[in-house]
Amino acid sequence: MKLSFTTLGCPEWDLDTICAKGGKYGYDGVDFRGLQETMDITQLPAFTSAVAETRRQLQDAGLEVSGISSSIRVCVPEKLEDNVEEARRSIPVAKGLGCGAVRVFGGGDSAVHSKEELADIGRDTMQQILALDGAADLKWLFETHDEWIKAVECKLLLDRVPNEAFGVLWDMGHTARVGEESPTQTYEAVGPRVAYTHIKDAVYEPEHAEAMKDGWRYVAPGTGQLPLQEAIALLKQHDYDGWIMFEHEKRWHQELEDPEDIFPVFSAWARPLIG
Repeated sequence: MKLSFTTLGCPEWDLDTICAKGGKYGYDGVDFRGLQETMDITQLPAFTSAVAETRRQLQDAGLEVSGISSSIRVCVPEKLEDNVEEARRSIPVAKGLGCGAVRVFGGGDSAVHSKEELADIGRDTMQQILALDGAADLKWLFETHDEWIKAVECKLLLDRVPNEAFGVLWDMGHTARVGEESPTQTYEAVGPRVAYTHIKDAVYEPEHAEAMKDGWRYVAPGTGQLPLQEAIALLKQHDYDGWIMFEHEKRWHQELEDPEDIFPVFSAWARPLIG
């Protein structure tokens, strides 16, 4: 297993800063969910016309690109054209960076469609995405998020898209905190298709000033109530050799610690668990 961080956690860092601090803070890679003011990196010259130079700069700093986190929502029928177009833009960027994974969301409206119907929509979208030139060379990983947190429901979509280029991004916080699943329950349903992870910790303190609408607030890894160590141990037991990505959402939650403070804390906590 290898450690990476998301650019959501360092929204003010430019590429030079990412390169200077990523390895220094104990990471093997970086997941691009935007860069500074721009959320869609496929619109930036550094990831298109100058992608080879960007890759060299990251490599020289000892960093890989662990993933590209897109905004694709495969179970939203009215977004089909936009989804396919974003996927088309993402393929050369991912390949140019030497990155094998693109995060997608499930999404969809369960008030309008059943989960089975949403899974059918997702299958149809993924069939069009996987038909794009070069798409099958990458992993398209849908996150346990939004309408798709419970693993047994995620399996509905996985079963409809058996292509090995399609898999799961396991957000351990979502399945435990929102889905109320144990790591074992999640793994039993989708484990063999897990190819990437997101990790952050939280405590349930609804009266706290920094609590989210559901009563939880984010805390430093290992200090919360989520079964993160159990989940990592389960992956290790099953020979998972992918990325453990620290999803510090500083961009969305300004009250969270600055990356200079929390990034070293995560790597120091996680490194012994994956070793």
